[in-house]
Amino acid sequence: MSPTAPWWRSAVIYQVYIRSFADGNGDGVGDIAGIRSRLPYLKSLGVDAIWINPWYKSPMADHGYDVADFRAIDPRFGTLADAEQLITEAHEHGIRVIPDIVPNHTSDQHAWFQAALAAGPGSAERERYVFRPGRGPDGTEPPNDWVSCFGGPAWTRLPDGDWYLHLFAPQQPDLNWQHPEVRAEFESILRFWFSRGVDGFRIDVAHGLIKHPELPDLPPRAEPAVTGPLTRRDEIRRHLDHPHWDRDEVHEIYRAWRKVADEFPGDRSFVAEAWADTPERLAAYVRRDGLHTAFNFDFLMCGWDAKDLRAVIDDSLTMLGSVGAPATWVLSNHDVMRHPSRYGRTASQSWIVNARFEPDGPLDLDLGIRRARAAALLMLALPGGAYVYQGEELGLPEVEDLPESALQDPIWERSGHTDRGRDGCRVPIPWSGQAAPYGFSPDDTTAEPWLPQPADWAALSAEAQTGDPASMLELYRTALRIRREHPALGDGTMTWLEAPEGVLSFSREPGFRCVVNLSAEPYELPAHAELLLASGPLEDGRLGPDQAVWLAV
Repeated sequence: MSPTAPWWRSAVIYQVYIRSFADGNGDGVGDIAGIRSRLPYLKSLGVDAIWINPWYKSPMADHGYDVADFRAIDPRFGTLADAEQLITEAHEHGIRVIPDIVPNHTSDQHAWFQAALAAGPGSAERERYVFRPGRGPDGTEPPNDWVSCFGGPAWTRLPDGDWYLHLFAPQQPDLNWQHPEVRAEFESILRFWFSRGVDGFRIDVAHGLIKHPELPDLPPRAEPAVTGPLTRRDEIRRHLDHPHWDRDEVHEIYRAWRKVADEFPGDRSFVAEAWADTPERLAAYVRRDGLHTAFNFDFLMCGWDAKDLRAVIDDSLTMLGSVGAPATWVLSNHDVMRHPSRYGRTASQSWIVNARFEPDGPLDLDLGIRRARAAALLMLALPGGAYVYQGEELGLPEVEDLPESALQDPIWERSGHTDRGRDGCRVPIPWSGQAAPYGFSPDDTTAEPWLPQPADWAALSAEAQTGDPASMLELYRTALRIRREHPALGDGTMTWLEAPEGVLSFSREPGFRCVVNLSAEPYELPAHAELLLASGPLEDGRLGPDQAVWLAV
């Protein structure tokens, strides 16, 4: 792509789940000091930017996604001065910084919500949130039948009789984005952080800000589009005019945000966490006057199937390209089962239930790792940008046997202990050593990591993998180096090439070809000038099942 093109069109962005990345002060919880200490590692990995999950002041009912003060750093993570120093040091390493922003809701401890509670029904303070009287003769029934994403009703009644909306936990009341003070406040928050040097924002629940003004009941559940377990796509295709997801009015907000970003130099950017029912609906978020990029959840949700992956890639590139936006590709994040554990199960089409991955069938981790290595080369060869979730470069699997006493995700409690939640993908990552905390905390600390680490993770640490050419870490380092150096990679176009069923083969100009074998049979490599990188050892020039290669042609 052009050397003058904005950085975010090709960027590889590393997701830092701050609680689990690195603990600098020895309390068992990751923090800003820990991130600063690992900046040389991130530079050696070769990423362009880091996205940091919420670091704001918070009671931590949802591990930071319940924000009490958007202009203050939570003391567990450090101080505002620490954040400013991190931004400076990251830039010195050539790494941009993208914090999370959480506009759909605040903490119930936020000053606005506390003022709303004190002011009472009908007050101006309550208009900043979604308060309503209840239904029924004495108002004891919720205003509608909406449900929380964490389980249970989406409404909580106060002693004064009013109900308030929370699409997540009760400690996360939804803001009323029809209110001008809400819009003005968040534009001010953006300027506060842009002026301190952040390079963009990841927008949490970007599709959820606007609610239908009449707050109608949910539409009747449609039959799944396919037989078998209900998938996220089935769920979100229930009704195009959903009362609280992906409403057209949300784009007016992001056009205003784009103008704020454009006030600052350096190609500041936004990435949307936007669940949309079709690629066309997703493309609406990234039109030229809107947000810059959006997560590609269809790619993340896709099973290990050549036909399905090709369809997702084609749909994504076509629709995003129609509005001039680059695609983004992602395999894992802090909300879903880590992909080696997904790919290590054969019943791939039943991975997704109610928007989250759930185990189905026995885990073949060797298979999962082999597929994860191939998937990394596929992802990093596709046009556009990519996201790497911390620890995926180490090949970390999902921790599926956390003791119930250790589970902290609010989903666990809200589901009545039927859904274990997302803690399994959030276990602190291993850096060095032979036993927990594997260098996550300083050597002299006595505090245990906030989630227990498996006893067999020593071989997966960054220290153990560094210098081992067969390791997942060195595969990522090599792939990211080639991606930076090769003129064909990053943003641009691709061309599918002829290949047998179960094999994906495409070229990128000038002189690059990626081949991924998702079939059960070895595949004879096409003619090429040089083998740039392989996800695993080849046998007699043949690409084995669940392997990928990069070729110079």
